[in-house]
Order: sequence, then structure tokens, then C-alpha cells
Amino acid sequence: MTFKKYLFLLFLISFSAKASFILLPMDETTQQNHLKAYGITYWCIEKKYKASWLLNYRGGSFLLADAPEIRKECQIRGVSFEVLSDEETNQILTEISSPSQNMEAVVLEKAPKVAVYTPKGKQPWDDAVTLVLTYAEIPFTPIYDEEVLSDHLILYDWLHLHHEDFTGQYGKFFGSNRNSPWYIDQKKDSEILATKLGYKKVSDEKGAVAKKIRDFVIGGGFMFAMCSATDSFDIALAADGVDICEPMFDGDASESNYQSKINYANSFAFKDYILDRKPEHYEFSDIDMTEKRKIPMEKDYFTLMEFSAKWDPIPSMLCQN
Repeated sequence: MTFKKYLFLLFLISFSAKASFILLPMDETTQQNHLKAYGITYWCIEKKYKASWLLNYRGGSFLLADAPEIRKECQIRGVSFEVLSDEETNQILTEISSPSQNMEAVVLEKAPKVAVYTPKGKQPWDDAVTLVLTYAEIPFTPIYDEEVLSDHLILYDWLHLHHEDFTGQYGKFFGSNRNSPWYIDQKKDSEILATKLGYKKVSDEKGAVAKKIRDFVIGGGFMFAMCSATDSFDIALAADGVDICEPMFDGDASESNYQSKINYANSFAFKDYILDRKPEHYEFSDIDMTEKRKIPMEKDYFTLMEFSAKWDPIPSMLCQN
């Protein structure tokens, strides 16, 4: 071995000894697999490695303890990472802690138990949430009405909702898909399940599920809802005890003047909305502006709230890459 090669090897050994942390950068140009970076972080927390979320630092990067198996796992999953020395790590943390910087280092201590509200038999690609979690390699448990009504939610920290209708109107797909085999099967399966669980109507059964989820959130559980789960969830709570379903949905007429009986105080997020009474309309209410606000993307603009990472970390987490 030549003297130059010996010096180079000594340098590598010295650098490796000083490297104490791994950075998973989350900026757009550096990280080649953002979703799997979340999975790596979850995996590290499960294995009791130290992990922190550096809010607003390079897109919300993750700082992990350095270990050979973490490096190997990053390489296997195709996640970009950078090895940092103690000095480099301290420089980053000093920058983040500065009062002039809207950044924060949040220590991640517990790998949350995740449940996804989805009917049995659905494939991961049928649901955006299950698709993302499966790809990111974050473990989750599919649950549905039977589990929710049996109080299984207490076993989980996070609950994800996607394409769901808690009003008992089958997603308001009647107008476009009433004769489709999948719609007919879905309606039949929902009615069988509601009867099995002791309810005369699907709307009553779904309303009971919505209230169980509400209690889960009030008790400290986290719920993430998207698509039709957002407005239909709130509507089901506000319409508790009020029949808003037309005959093609539940076999009897809706209550007269039911709009005036909606109790917005029961809702989580929305109020003063008007329900869409037409069963052929693919819309629950005027909460959704999809059809009314048709503006070309290049002519539209909006401003995102810049939350304080130091004082308001939860919404800040939702704005990371």
C-alpha cells in the first residue's frame, strides 16, 4: 500500500468515525424519492433510532441517527441521503433554532398506528391513501364499519378517510352510474352490512360510524379526510336524526324542508352550506366548488398561509414536501 493510499484510507476512516447523523433531504432537486423517505423515517422510529423532522429546512428534511442498516435501507429503497458529521449537524440545528428562521426541529418518538377506512376487498390502487402508504412502505390496517362500531379505533393513532359517503347516498353516483354493476353491487353490499349491524337504513348506519369517528377525534385521535369524505362526514353529523335521502337511496321520501333542520353546530369544519337535493347531481352540497369555479389553471392563483414552525408545528408539518 502506497503512502498516498494509506492517507486516503485514514481520511475515510476518520470521516466515518465523525459521522453521527444522516440527513434525508426533502427539497425538490435533491431527493429522488420523497414518499419512500417518509417510509424510511417511520422504519427508523419503529426500530427506536433517533429521528427529527426539520420543518421548513430544505423542504422538511429528516435527521436520523447514522447506522449501517439505515444507509443500507435507504439504498435499497432508493432514498437520497447525506452523511453528516457532528459539526455539520450542529450548524444545521443552530441555523434552525435562530429566532429569525421560520424553522423547527421536531423530535419524532413514536411510530403511529395507522388505520385506513376502506371497504374489504379493495385493492391498494383503488384508494389514493392506501396506494401512497403501500408505496411508502408505511404499515397500516384496513378497517371498516364493523371495526369502527366495535370501538376498534382506540387501537390506532391515525385514521385516514378517502372516497366515502357518510350520508347514505352512495357517493351521489345515482345520476351517472345507477345501472353500473359496481354501483348496484355497492348499494346491495351496503344494505346487507347495515342490516347485519342492526340498522334499518344505510344512512343511519353511516351516521353512527361518523359519530364514532367524531368521538375518536375528540378523544385525541388524528383523522385525515379527503375527497368526498370531507364534506359528507360533516353533513352526516349535521343531519343527525334528519332524513335527507331521496327514495332511490333509502326507500322512502326525505323529510320536508330538511335544510332548515340541519344543525351546523355538530359539524367539524363547515357551516351555512346548502344541501343539493337533486339525486342525479354528483354533489352533496355547495361546499364543493368544482363545477361552479371553473378557472383555467394559468389564470388562477392563491396564497398559502405561512405557519410558524416554532409556535404552530402541526399545520407546518402539513406544508412540507
